[in-house]
Amino acid sequence: MSHRRPVSAISRRSFTGLVAGLPGFFAAHGFGAEPAEGPSDRLNLAIVGIGGQGEANLKDLKHQNIVALCDVDAKRGAKAFDEFPRARRFTDFRKMFDALEKEIDGVVVSTPDHTHFHPAWWAIERGKHVYLEKPLAHEVEEVRRITDAARAKKLATQLGSQRHALAGLRAGVEFVKAGTIGTVTEVHSWIASKRGMPKPLGASEQPPATLDWDLWLGPVATRPYAAGLAPYDWRFWWDFGTGETGNWGCHILDIPFWALDLAHPVRVAGSGPEPDPNRTPTRFTSRLDFPSRIAGDGKALPPVSVHWYQGVPPIVTERGIDGDAIKNKNTLFIGTEGMLLCGFDDWLLLPEAKFAEVKSPPRTLAPSPGFRREWVDACRGGRPATCNFMYTGPLSESVLLANIAYRVQGEFAWNAAAMKSDRDDVNALLRREYRKGWEV
Repeated sequence: MSHRRPVSAISRRSFTGLVAGLPGFFAAHGFGAEPAEGPSDRLNLAIVGIGGQGEANLKDLKHQNIVALCDVDAKRGAKAFDEFPRARRFTDFRKMFDALEKEIDGVVVSTPDHTHFHPAWWAIERGKHVYLEKPLAHEVEEVRRITDAARAKKLATQLGSQRHALAGLRAGVEFVKAGTIGTVTEVHSWIASKRGMPKPLGASEQPPATLDWDLWLGPVATRPYAAGLAPYDWRFWWDFGTGETGNWGCHILDIPFWALDLAHPVRVAGSGPEPDPNRTPTRFTSRLDFPSRIAGDGKALPPVSVHWYQGVPPIVTERGIDGDAIKNKNTLFIGTEGMLLCGFDDWLLLPEAKFAEVKSPPRTLAPSPGFRREWVDACRGGRPATCNFMYTGPLSESVLLANIAYRVQGEFAWNAAAMKSDRDDVNALLRREYRKGWEV
């Protein structure tokens, strides 16, 4: 039973005052707009995966020199192919590197989860800077290999956790770092989604003429085409996706990871409905235990448990927080002096009466010039992008470990240095075998 005072009639506190002055700040400091560049200033970029999220990435990077576009689906790639007629077109990223390796400065990978690793690895091995969509890779081992290789080659990297640049998310981080709610003892984060467990695949059929099905499968074992995987529902099949945790975990858990200087957990637990061997769940609960550590500012931080849920957690009701209060929010920090309920755009300090005079957090984090712009600047020798792989590698590993804990329905100790747990069934899920021709 909780002995904290229940919170009632909670209202939402918007960021209106905080955000209102930002456009002027950005304009005064030269942020927000793409600066004028001569041809020699532009990066030569190759984009792998140009439909869906790839289209959004390309839109933000179109002022650079787009030298290559690669997609296994000619129909989904048609818009980008038409918009950049001077870019070389490819279906197979390996042939793209064979043809243009010396011309490429950086590579943007926006493919399904199961094909994140291979194009990113090809790029890193060839010394190319990489922007890669979350959750960085499909397997824990793949994440570690990419992270270590990018570090060794001193490449500019950025994981596609675009919400990291939002003022609302940063305000939550600044409140925690400022000690407004005291020492944080636990965190609860969630995605309020019931997506998962898709319908079984239908009968095998011929793939669309515009889709290279064999290349879409990539390193995964050959199987006949069936509707229900490409172009989107792969996300909810374990062979190809990582469920809503992989989809949203690197966005939402970015908040406690950043605020609390987290890296690798030492213990992980998971539970929920009986796992399906092929499909991701519609709900589950997990816990990541992190050890004591030293923050970036030199402050000693105690151990903390971060709970991750698919579905709204019971802690919200247990703490007397009403449904209105959690709209647009996804994380609850519990500290020794109070609580912070926050998300990407909104925050609320609890109990409200105690924090009535606190209007906004101290601004200690520099505004982003644009999330993808951070990566471009880093490629040119500027400061590392805020979601570089040194930070988001451990975050991605943690997201994938939460999935594994659910799949084994239990708890395990985690040795990050050895990349090994104390359970054989967990270790078996850290990596996968690639089909012939895709070995790395």
